[in-house]
Amino acid sequence: MRLRYLTLVAVVFFSAFPLYYSVVVASRHNSALAQVPPPLLPGGNFFANVSRVFDTVPFGLALLNSVLVAGSISVAVMFLSTLAGFAFAKLRFRGRGALLLVTVATMTVPAQLGIIPLYLLMVKLEWTGTMYALVVPALVNAFGVFFMTQFLSRALPGELLEAGRVDGCTTWGLFWHVVLPVARPAAAVLGMLTFMSAWNDYFWPLVVLTPDNPTVQVALSTLASGYVNDYVLGLAGTAVGTLPLVLVFALFGRQIIGGIMQGAVKG
Repeated sequence: MRLRYLTLVAVVFFSAFPLYYSVVVASRHNSALAQVPPPLLPGGNFFANVSRVFDTVPFGLALLNSVLVAGSISVAVMFLSTLAGFAFAKLRFRGRGALLLVTVATMTVPAQLGIIPLYLLMVKLEWTGTMYALVVPALVNAFGVFFMTQFLSRALPGELLEAGRVDGCTTWGLFWHVVLPVARPAAAVLGMLTFMSAWNDYFWPLVVLTPDNPTVQVALSTLASGYVNDYVLGLAGTAVGTLPLVLVFALFGRQIIGGIMQGAVKG
């Protein structure tokens, strides 16, 4: 038992240390990178360096854009993937297996292959430089549909749906009153994964957005694009850009884990 706890402590330490050390460097001058031994305690310049970040790039706008984009995509993916998963898992219609197979097969196609036609479509719709270009193409994804299909096929008893139909529920009523409560644990996990993926997305926002209307990742790349890299400035921006992810997990992580355990017990 003691070895198990020591192993867990070691894993947590090595996982959290890079984030901690980035805060240490972000709170000092660039000269701290050359110190031997390296400093292990935060300095007193963190807020001054963060202020420089906001003065160098529109980081406040970038944070707002990332929150709106990641939040909108997460809610849409949770809802639409659960709806599609319910259809594939429990409804009977012609071509269901083939359609699910095609949906899963799209996961094997690299996203970079679709960048050019997607960009041309955004130009046609006049969405370049706007948040619509980030949110609309990501409203649902194949992984979310497959994930919710697999979960609902095991966690949602057919007898529960039949009981709802006997009580007079329509298909939409079954989805709203029966499927969504059962799918809540998996939807919460999917929402967390989607939020992290949307928040950390870099390539597509770099292609479709302008420098004066960035997301966090695009703003961070701007900080690191000078002739001389200011590592302290970049790490200060990284620390601020990582904080929303930490807050989201701190606020909702317990509910998500509790929901997973509750669903496992019910299963």
